[in-house]
Amino acid sequence: MELNADFSRRVVVHSARLPWVASPMAGVERRMLDRMGDEVARATSIVRYAPGSHFSPHTHGGGEEFFVLEGVFRDEHGEFPAGSYVRNPPTSRHTPGSVPGCILFVKLWQFDPSDRTQVGIDTGQMPYRPETDRPGVELISLFCDSREEVCLERWAPGAAITIILPGGAEVLVLAGDFYEGGERFEAQSWLRLPAGSAFKAKVGPDGCKVWVKTGHLLHIEGVNRL
Repeated sequence: MELNADFSRRVVVHSARLPWVASPMAGVERRMLDRMGDEVARATSIVRYAPGSHFSPHTHGGGEEFFVLEGVFRDEHGEFPAGSYVRNPPTSRHTPGSVPGCILFVKLWQFDPSDRTQVGIDTGQMPYRPETDRPGVELISLFCDSREEVCLERWAPGAAITIILPGGAEVLVLAGDFYEGGERFEAQSWLRLPAGSAFKAKVGPDGCKVWVKTGHLLHIEGVNRL
């Protein structure tokens, strides 16, 4: 299966408007954003766990990165409430599930194969810091290495946001809204911009909170799905 698999193109998915599609595991549904492969795939998705649902124990051969949008996710490493950011690197193993139910933004098979950095951050316990060279922006840094940077950002009401993107970007709206390319982006809207592009947006009157990843789209050819 290939979905939004041309990484040289701008892609927009307003995922909250899509129907949920059942996964192979009972009680787990998803909304696909991009995908290269079948059940073992390089994929970006919104995933919903029904209360009491879980996946079987499994190893992430290509790594798993996720942000908890709603509810509480749990596995052997602990419980992760809404606002948690987790990176399970290649070769990591767990049994994911949720007692009350949860919704996640999930990225699979998108790690450097040699990456072994485990990350688990509850952003609800972290302060934002102002970006001095970007008026109207404050952020929490979630992860940064030579390939990519991941941040949680808050944009002030009415702010004009410009980001130059030599390595491309993904932006997921968590709350509020912004306008870009003539479109309104609301909660769970997802934008992917190719390497060499620029992001220019106007924030709505209530401000906006977003998950942002930059730099990683220079490394698509290096993805290993063995």
